[in-house]
Amino acid sequence: MPAITNRRDFLGATALAAAGLPREAAAGPRHDAARADAAPDDGAGGWFSRPLRWAQLTLVENDPGRYDPAFWLDYFARTHSEAACLSAGGCVAYYPTAIPLHYRSQWLGDRDCFGELVAGCRKLGMVVVARTDPHAAHQDVYDAHPDWIAVEANGQKRRHWAMPELWVTCALGPYNFQFMTEVTKEIVSRYKVDGVFSNRWAGSGMCYCEHCRENFHAAAGLELPRTNDPRDPARRAYLAWRQERLFELWRLWDAEIRRINPAACYIPNCGGGALSDLDMKTVGSLSPILFADRQARRGLMAPWANGKNAKEYRSTMGNKPIGGIFSVGVEEPYRWKDSVQDGAEIRLWALDGIAHGLRPWFTKFSGTLYDRRWLPVVEDLYGWHYRNQRYLRPERSLARVGLVYSQQTAQLYGGEHAQQKVEDHTLGYYQALVEARIPFEMVHDQLLDAGHTAAFQVLIFPNIAVLSDAQCQQVRDFAIRGGGVVATYETSLYDEHGDRRRDFGLADLFGASFDGALDARMQNSYLRLETDPRNGRRHPILAGLDDTERIINGVSRVHTRSTGDTYAPLTLIPSYPDLPMEEVFPRVPKTDIPELHVRQAGRGRVVYFPWDIDRTFWEVLSADHGKLLRNAVDWAAAEPRPVTVNGPGVLDVAVWRQRDSMTVHLVNLTNPMMMKGPLREFIPAPPQKVEIRLPEGCRARRVQLLVSGQRPRLGGGNGVVSLTIPEVVDHEVVAIDCDEPLPAHRASRPNPRRRDPNPGGQGAVVAH
Repeated sequence: MPAITNRRDFLGATALAAAGLPREAAAGPRHDAARADAAPDDGAGGWFSRPLRWAQLTLVENDPGRYDPAFWLDYFARTHSEAACLSAGGCVAYYPTAIPLHYRSQWLGDRDCFGELVAGCRKLGMVVVARTDPHAAHQDVYDAHPDWIAVEANGQKRRHWAMPELWVTCALGPYNFQFMTEVTKEIVSRYKVDGVFSNRWAGSGMCYCEHCRENFHAAAGLELPRTNDPRDPARRAYLAWRQERLFELWRLWDAEIRRINPAACYIPNCGGGALSDLDMKTVGSLSPILFADRQARRGLMAPWANGKNAKEYRSTMGNKPIGGIFSVGVEEPYRWKDSVQDGAEIRLWALDGIAHGLRPWFTKFSGTLYDRRWLPVVEDLYGWHYRNQRYLRPERSLARVGLVYSQQTAQLYGGEHAQQKVEDHTLGYYQALVEARIPFEMVHDQLLDAGHTAAFQVLIFPNIAVLSDAQCQQVRDFAIRGGGVVATYETSLYDEHGDRRRDFGLADLFGASFDGALDARMQNSYLRLETDPRNGRRHPILAGLDDTERIINGVSRVHTRSTGDTYAPLTLIPSYPDLPMEEVFPRVPKTDIPELHVRQAGRGRVVYFPWDIDRTFWEVLSADHGKLLRNAVDWAAAEPRPVTVNGPGVLDVAVWRQRDSMTVHLVNLTNPMMMKGPLREFIPAPPQKVEIRLPEGCRARRVQLLVSGQRPRLGGGNGVVSLTIPEVVDHEVVAIDCDEPLPAHRASRPNPRRRDPNPGGQGAVVAH
């Protein structure tokens, strides 16, 4: 057994009960649950909104007899963890299962590792969720039920890619629907857990087993597709069938769990953004609680990606609790599971998720520690979270900008190239909004109705190519009501089946029609900045582009023609040779071809870029493109931002309201390793001037900084609180206590015109 460090003295002095837990440790989280700021139950026995900090211990098969459960239970107590996800069964059982073919750990002996941990967590007053993993099976399963195993397109049974002595199971057949159903029922019956969380439950790629062939043919009358082409009718039918089959499995497991324990539920590991293969609208309606499983960044992933995950889940989950799973380990494809990230990288990833509403969930693979450097990092982070938790139960984002994402565009338009054709557009606009420090949320394209978009002043459509007629009408209605619309590239050029229209579905809104062609790859093309012939001035969208008459173009463009009489702020300078150098000069220095359409539509403003400005920005990060993307949102909004932050550096900004307070989160991304981690250290951001527009109904009583602990000197007036944050190391949170609870129906809209009778410029306490 490895040496145990940072253990409380009583662990050595108190005999462990069967759970391996000393009596004194039980006082911590039980006391947490009784705090006045703890959330109530979600109705009859509901626990979902209560826990704020989660812990996951994923055991490996030889952990029994080697790892120290007392250490982990003590660590759960020291981190004020209120819920735990613990390894139970599936591929490996960590309890004495009675189900035939349910493989028990060879190191388990006569122990019940899962039961010991459950009992210990219960003594700490914690919620307990059992983890199962049904994606792989041992040889005896194959021998008894070869039909449970996934099959390749060539008819071969699928061996596990990382451990060839195991077999990959079919997620859509009897292994999950029958065998894992019995495993789930046994776990819930024996241990009365609060839920079951399944990893890799949805399969490991396309399966051609006999059950998939027969069930798909019965449902669709077709053979399983042999292509990923979204235009193939069989492929489209398969995507719909597979999705419904998985939702059927979800409902089955949830029903069986609730039959045994009505307060419990099934929690699938699923969800995400446009590239997620399960419809997030349905996921949001089925889930009382969900967890975003993007554990760490890899490659060229930006550190704000964890916050993006939070926004995507919240777009369909609404106010339901969402956890953010972060790994202390290295998440590169080479799978170094027993080493850990640098502490700064762990903190930044978790903090960006917290800033955008995720409840932190640390996960540790293997109960035997080889690298302890992460332990104080998580303990410190969770301790701060515990001390400030009354401000960390966000009820509603006060962001006024919504960035739309579309799973149907990814599936029916992007297909195998969805990352480049769809997601890269989203990432580019996301990066631009972060750089501009504009608070924003993600919006699912199936939820564009007034009820889901009323809180927003601007909706952004980053190449949302696939939109139905009904969705297009919802966008028109949004603009008519006074909302701003910003769209790029092929937005609305395809219908809900992925078929190209003769014209944009939103042509009337854009003030532009499709001219019948696309340039897929432009080389050395530019944009000319035009002045308005009516007043001799440039459009506000061109702000910050002074002293130049042209900037670089994107890579791809849609040919359009204007259908209105407004001038085009940007016009095309066509491609010309970039070699030999003697020939690099424009052949056509000026055209009348519009590359930016701006207009008033109803009470709203509309901006349409008929080129891939967002995707190109993600690839090239041209500052000029970033300014255009920022200015387009500000012009379309036609109102002040709810919060402005001015100062050097890159900060991810979020603004929230709670029942009787509001918070502004600033996550410091200023770092040479921002776009290629992991971080080595935090580079403190210099002083930041912050102006916060108080929501209607909010009268500020006290303002404090939750990280530095300072009470800043305040200024402002007319419904605005202004302050200067001296330094932001990893993050800072401005917390504003309000005299009265914020009205739910008005809290999302700032009130820039209300005059504050006493801005309280002399200290952190604002008197009214």
